Amino acid sequence: MVGDNINIDIYPLQRALEIANQKGLDLVEISPNSDPPVCKVIDYSKFKYSQKKKQKSIKSNSQKNVLKEIRFGPNTDEHDFNFKLNHAKKFLGNGFKVKAYVHFFGRTIVFKERGEILLLRLAQELEDISNVEELPKLEGKRMFLMLTPKK
Repeated sequence: MVGDNINIDIYPLQRALEIANQKGLDLVEISPNSDPPVCKVIDYSKFKYSQKKKQKSIKSNSQKNVLKEIRFGPNTDEHDFNFKLNHAKKFLGNGFKVKAYVHFFGRTIVFKERGEILLLRLAQELEDISNVEELPKLEGKRMFLMLTPKK
């Protein structure tokens, strides 16, 4: 049994419970598989609270994977391309993944090559700050390109 101001020793279960009750604390089993089982005299609600705080801080410090999308049409003009390119640079600079896609609507599906050229051009423009995760591929009426920021 381990605890504050308690000698580390082997106690019978009843004696350990008495010690915990005298201190106004809880007897918590730490290692049930050892022989004899290891217990600790602590304030269990305070222990749970500190565990919850640790989990919360770990969760808040972890980096969230954010995916930003940029949509093009197969007939996207030069100015619009540059405008969206600057947005992609900003997103990648902030550490976000970028999913660029060309949406083919109506009969524009016949311009698949234009969409692929557009996405490959975007990848080429961003090659110094990003890695291509997935090359352009057509799924339904959309052609996707995934970019991740370089570390």
